[in-house]
Amino acid sequence: MNISFTKKQEEYINDQVASGEYQNNSEVIRDALRLHGIYRDKVIRDLRKEIEKGWDGPDSNLSMSQIIASKKSL
Repeated sequence: MNISFTKKQEEYINDQVASGEYQNNSEVIRDALRLHGIYRDKVIRDLRKEIEKGWDGPDSNLSMSQIIASKKSL
């Protein structure tokens, strides 16, 4: 497997290893992937909850255009 990083990402990885929190670059990447999985699962759970609230909530008298317009003005 070959992975490319930006200069800024490489610096961040190197800084994490230099801090002593990680022993090598691979540990930083593995931790980042683990945290990404946790974050992604939370986002999906949160979105599903919001969708369920919408399905289970009261019907709206607004048109889709009106709903979209009201969200754009926030």
